[in-house]
Amino acid sequence: MKLPRRTFLHLAAGAAAISAAPRFAWAQAYPSRPVRLIIGYPPGASADITARLIGQWLSEQLGQPVVVESRPGAGTNIATEAVVRAPADGYTLLMVGTAQAINATLYNKLNFHFIRDITPVAGLIRFPNVIVVNPSVPAKTVPELIAYAKASPGKISMASAGIGSGPHVAGELFKMMTGVDMVHVPYRGGGPALTDLLGGQVQVYFPTTVSSIEYVRAGRLRALAVTTVTRSDALPDIPTVAEFLPGYEASFWYGVGVPKNTPAEIVDKLNEAINAGLADPTIKARLADLGGVPMPMSLAEFGKFIADETEKWAKVVKFSGAKPD
Repeated sequence: MKLPRRTFLHLAAGAAAISAAPRFAWAQAYPSRPVRLIIGYPPGASADITARLIGQWLSEQLGQPVVVESRPGAGTNIATEAVVRAPADGYTLLMVGTAQAINATLYNKLNFHFIRDITPVAGLIRFPNVIVVNPSVPAKTVPELIAYAKASPGKISMASAGIGSGPHVAGELFKMMTGVDMVHVPYRGGGPALTDLLGGQVQVYFPTTVSSIEYVRAGRLRALAVTTVTRSDALPDIPTVAEFLPGYEASFWYGVGVPKNTPAEIVDKLNEAINAGLADPTIKARLADLGGVPMPMSLAEFGKFIADETEKWAKVVKFSGAKPD
């Protein structure tokens, strides 16, 4: 029996409404139990502080505890894989960031595909990096550093917090765009790298502003430029690298993701709640205290941002030839 077109459309619309109703009710009821926010960093790190800040906000907005769970190791890969394998029900969130975008190319064999297996939810915070040098280095500007490095190829040591870390790839991007030859010296963390920079064992480093700003203010390190497109409020007199090297940008960022196939209604709800938190004056002030700036984005914007970051750092990792320890 062939139904009249008007009747068919009416019945189809009714069926769609019926099937959508349970999904809508589920999203309305979400969450009905505690939510986990998994991070790939140890307690006390900037990721941990950021996660607890936004987790507290989400707890208040969603009416359920948001428990921050630290799973450090393998450059955040352990945490990422744990979330990839978790049920796609909105109860397991992942702190995503620069590390995952870099790892997508840095590691040849991963048990997941970051872009394919994690659904972007919302941006959180962006930290500028800063080019700092030991005061013994004669360069006082970015052009002077480039000239100094080109005059002494292979004789300048560039510290990093480890192979594939944010400071490492920021430095490699600088090398790629300027053609300078600086020797990469990886450390196991930012603390040892800063210690040797202060002692003059290495000459150049690309740390976050929050980890180095006190040494800059005390005159123990010289800041040449910040790596974001705009100047940092924490160092307003320091120029950006892009003012001398158009197109250069590097920053350390965090956001939130969930396993693929998480219901769109839940993803939307989380995005809305997180963006509301980033607009809250108290949250903004706390993020500023960490040395970062809020990164509110729509779902589409954050998805494009992650894809662009992953593609950019893939080129830099390949240029550097970096391999994980």
